[in-house]
Amino acid sequence: MSKYSKIATILDMDLYSIRTDADPTHNYGEAVEMADQRKFRYAKASAALTAGYLYVAASPITDHHNCAAASTASVGDTQVTLTLGATAATANAYAEGYLIANDNSPEGETYLIKSNPAADASASLTLTLFTPLKTAVTTSSEFCLVHNTYVDVQASTTQTLQPAGVAFVDVTAADDFGWLQTRGVCSVLADETVAAGAEATIGSSTAGAVETKDADTEPLVANALVAGVDTEFRPMFLKME
Repeated sequence: MSKYSKIATILDMDLYSIRTDADPTHNYGEAVEMADQRKFRYAKASAALTAGYLYVAASPITDHHNCAAASTASVGDTQVTLTLGATAATANAYAEGYLIANDNSPEGETYLIKSNPAADASASLTLTLFTPLKTAVTTSSEFCLVHNTYVDVQASTTQTLQPAGVAFVDVTAADDFGWLQTRGVCSVLADETVAAGAEATIGSSTAGAVETKDADTEPLVANALVAGVDTEFRPMFLKME
C-alpha cells in the first residue's frame, strides 16, 4: 500500500533528531507546524547540512524537460515511458517528484511519481506513478520531470532555484533525513549586511547564506528581524510558505 493512501503521521521524532537509516519515516516534504508559527518540512540531504544554512531544491535538468513519450499508455495505467535528453537519470531521482504533461494529451495534468529506475542519457525511462492515468498518453505526448523540492536538498548561490528551508540541526551525511524550517523565527547565515525589516533571498556569494532581496525574480526567503551582519547568524522570520 502506498504511504500516500494513508493519513500522515505527524512528528514521531524530536525535531532535533535526524534519521540515518535507509527508509524515511515521513513523506518527503511532510509538514509539521508548531504553536509559535514555526513550520518544518521533512527532507533528504544530498550532502551534510549545517544548522542555520539555507537549502534549496535539486537543480532542474533541462534534458529531462519536454521529453517525448516513448510508447503509448492507456487510461488506468500507472507507468509512463519517456525518451530522455542527453543526461542520464539515477535510480529514484524523481521519487515523490512530479510528471508534468506539457504538450499534447494529457497536457495540463500532473502526476506524483512513485519510483524510477536508472536510465542512460538519450535512453527510455519508465516512471511508476502513485495514481493511474486519467487521460491516455500517445507518442506525441511530451512531459517535464520535476524533483521533489525536499529530496537531495543542496546549498547553492543560484537564485532561480526553489528554496526548501533552513537546516534546524546539523545533518552529518548525504542521504540522511532531517527537518528544514520554512516559516517563523530562525537563525540564518547572512551573505552580506541586511537591514532590519528587509526581505532576504538566496545569497549569491556564499552557498547556504541569504542576502537582501533586490529583484522581483528572486524568491522571498525571510524578513530580517534585526540587522544582519555578513558571515554571522542573525534572527529572521522565514516566509518560504
